Amino acid sequence: MTEEGATNGYLSPAVAGSGAIAAGLAAAATTLGEVKLLARSDTSAWRAEEQVEKLCRKLEGGDASKLKVTTDPNELAGCDLVAEAIVEDHDAKVALHQTLAEVCPDADLATTSSSLNISKLAGEIGAPERFYGLHVFNPVTRMDLIELCLPDELGDGVADRARAFTAALGKTGVDVPDTAGFVVNRLLFPYLFDAVRFMEASGMPAADVDSCMSMGAGHPMGPLKLIDFIGIDVSVAIGDSLVAESNEAYQGPPELLRKMLADGTLGRKTGKGFYDYS
Repeated sequence: MTEEGATNGYLSPAVAGSGAIAAGLAAAATTLGEVKLLARSDTSAWRAEEQVEKLCRKLEGGDASKLKVTTDPNELAGCDLVAEAIVEDHDAKVALHQTLAEVCPDADLATTSSSLNISKLAGEIGAPERFYGLHVFNPVTRMDLIELCLPDELGDGVADRARAFTAALGKTGVDVPDTAGFVVNRLLFPYLFDAVRFMEASGMPAADVDSCMSMGAGHPMGPLKLIDFIGIDVSVAIGDSLVAESNEAYQGPPELLRKMLADGTLGRKTGKGFYDYS
């Protein structure tokens, strides 16, 4: 690896995914050099490219011309890192990474999973020596923290490359345990879910609950608006992962969120959640 590669962690990174997290991570990576993005369809590829271009215009050092978008996994063959950022679904992540592990035999593999067990994923993927957690936060271009889950099974140099890449992006990496939700979501989501239950029990409007927490506790965003921002679907998935590991009911999503999920009311991404964004 060249001196630049040693400094940045990776010379040829790629992002697998086309949503907000994937686009944000790809945009941030353009500040270091060329980056590829793997989308699942032509439509999602176009949307991801448009989003990365928009983010790069607001990001110091961002350069959308350094992005190459593809729908063919084989085009990632020469990459030395593939960071997956797809839906928070265990089986979907395993299936994608099994493909990536085969197509990119020399690449480190990372997941931006916010709640799944990294060692379990690594074992099912069949690449525990090169698979780790790279939990970035939305919006990636603005949030400073990256939770790094670096299992003991990693091969020599992988953890160092992960930390170097994190630092090169201008982020602060914190090593976290391989437990559901890591640190942030393990502590955050029980609070968010309790806010939903409190709103229902008290009859208070969502905006008033949020005002109390933003003004009284100094939070930049109230809990119900934050759930809308994260997405009801993502929130339910994280809550289910927390309960599956801990068997503690208070860590799970309230029934109201499950009803909203069933109705397709997912927050900002669908134009309606606890607030109307239409």
